[in-house]
Amino acid sequence: MTTKRTIDFYFSFISLYTYIGYEAFQALVEKYELEVNYKPIDLHAIFAAGGGLPVTKRPPQRQAYRFVEMQRWALTRNIPLVLKPKHHPSNPEIGHRMLLAAMAQGQDIREFVHNALKILWVDDQNIEDPEIIVAAANRAGLNGAALLEQSKAADIQTKVDALTQEAVTRQVFGTPFFFYKDEPFWGQDRLEMLEDLIRSDRQAIPFASL
Repeated sequence: MTTKRTIDFYFSFISLYTYIGYEAFQALVEKYELEVNYKPIDLHAIFAAGGGLPVTKRPPQRQAYRFVEMQRWALTRNIPLVLKPKHHPSNPEIGHRMLLAAMAQGQDIREFVHNALKILWVDDQNIEDPEIIVAAANRAGLNGAALLEQSKAADIQTKVDALTQEAVTRQVFGTPFFFYKDEPFWGQDRLEMLEDLIRSDRQAIPFASL
C-alpha cells in the first residue's frame, strides 16, 4: 500500500502571503495527491516568540517595499488583491475556531479556507464580524451558523492554543509555513522548492536549533 504524502500547513486567515499562495498551493496538493494537515495559528503570538514584527511596526522602507511586492505577486499569481484593507490588522480567531470545528467533523474545508483568506484581501471586509465568517463558510457549502455555535466549545479554544504552541516548538516564525518530511518551507515563494522535494523524494534537510 502506498503511504499518503502529507504536508503540515501553518497559516492564519489574516496572512497576506497565505492568501497570495493559496491557489498555487492547492494546485500542488492536487498534482501530487497530497494530504494536508491544516493548522491555523495565532500569527501575533508567533511573531512575539520568533522576534518578528507586525507590519505596522516595521521600518518604513520595509513597509514601502512590501507594498511593491504585493502588486508584483498579484500580477504573478493573476489574483485580485486589496492593497490596503480597511480592517487590517485584525483578529481572525472566530474563523480559526469555526475551521477547527469543521475539521473535527471531517468536513472538506478547503474552499472555506480560501473564502476566509479573501475576506480581508479581496472582499475588504471585517474578519472579526461573525456574520461575515458564517457567510464565507456557507459559500463553501458548510453550515456556518452551526459551526459558529460549535466553535464556542472549550476544547476548540484548547486546540487553537495547542496549535500555536506546536508551531512555536517547531520554530515557525511566519506564515504560510509548510513542513514536508519535517523539512521547513517559509513563504508562498518557496512552493517551487517544496515541489522539488516532493518530486525528487530527496533526503529532507533538517530544521535544527542553533
